[in-house]
Amino acid sequence: MPHTYKLNEDVRHQPQGPQGRAANDAPMIYTIVQRMPIEADGRLRYRIKSKSENIERVVTEDQLSYSQ
Repeated sequence: MPHTYKLNEDVRHQPQGPQGRAANDAPMIYTIVQRMPIEADGRLRYRIKSKSENIERVVTEDQLSYSQ
């Protein structure tokens, strides 16, 4: 299964709340900085960096969408 997003591409990240529920926070814009190896559970992961803050995180592809 190939990764959908490319390096240096801007994406929206929808944070998740407790137990995987969608958080009420507005999505933030991040840049893809690394495609992570596919984990044992089969989900694709990315390392992303915030455009507005000095924050990096690893997220699953289902938490991302294209930035407009």
